[in-house]
Amino acid sequence: MGGYARTLVLLAGLTALFGAIGFAIAGQQGMLLALLFAGGMNLFAWWNSDRMVLRMHHAQPIGPQDAPRLYQMTADLAARAGLPMPALYVIHEDQPNAFATGRSPSNAAVAVNTGLLDLMTEEEVAGVIAHELAHIRNRDTLIMTVTATIAGAISMLANFGMIFGQGGQDRNRSPFGPIGMILMIVLAPLAAAVVQMAISRSREYEADRGAAEITGNPLGLADALARLEHHAHAIQNRGAEASPATAHMFIVNPLSGARMDNLFATHPRTENRIAALHDLAARMGALPAPSAAPGPWAGGRRGNPWG
Repeated sequence: MGGYARTLVLLAGLTALFGAIGFAIAGQQGMLLALLFAGGMNLFAWWNSDRMVLRMHHAQPIGPQDAPRLYQMTADLAARAGLPMPALYVIHEDQPNAFATGRSPSNAAVAVNTGLLDLMTEEEVAGVIAHELAHIRNRDTLIMTVTATIAGAISMLANFGMIFGQGGQDRNRSPFGPIGMILMIVLAPLAAAVVQMAISRSREYEADRGAAEITGNPLGLADALARLEHHAHAIQNRGAEASPATAHMFIVNPLSGARMDNLFATHPRTENRIAALHDLAARMGALPAPSAAPGPWAGGRRGNPWG
């Protein structure tokens, strides 16, 4: 199933979930209103979810004059991947992390945290950028970005249901009663999260493998993942904590906790991803690169690693 077909199936499923929430809140009238709202959300998410996610994280665009080495590295990797140069953004977060967004390779964007440039070697940054380019090449970014937007809206609708269900006429209240309302408020966002997390986890291994093919160096990404995992649990990502529906888009889980590789984890265990990359390196005959000091390296002075 192609990327657009998978997205349509996902939108249909989440739209049905919207309808179920509306019915739980206010019966048939609530279901109709929720479905109308979902239709508008689907159109909005299809065309605007990428820009919305970038705004959520206060991402700032950068060009070749701002980060010449980072820009040239990304351009070279994109050419190897057979992709047009994506737009580059920087996010002022100390936690090293990154994500890609965009509904197609022709309008894709890669956003990197300043912590990534401060704490990673150039080889590790290349592995991370290649991972995000692999997501773009696999057309994962549309699915992941749309899911982030709609999952967040489902959580908001469920919270609205709590307020709406506490007042109004009897006919407008939840047909399932107060217990059903409470269950809906808990289970609706959980159902959206399960879909969201399953989508992310199923694609991370593919993107890791694609990154290794693009760079020809699986161990660079393996080292990057180890460093990312260490810092992700030590440094809070304020933007991700404020918008947890976008957590599945990052290369490693940006949220505090969630170390277990279970149904509710947004990513596979990093140890498993690293092991898979080491196996791939052995098959490719890749050798460890000489050790290098971490950033800042992207063309500028300390304290301004991208400029």
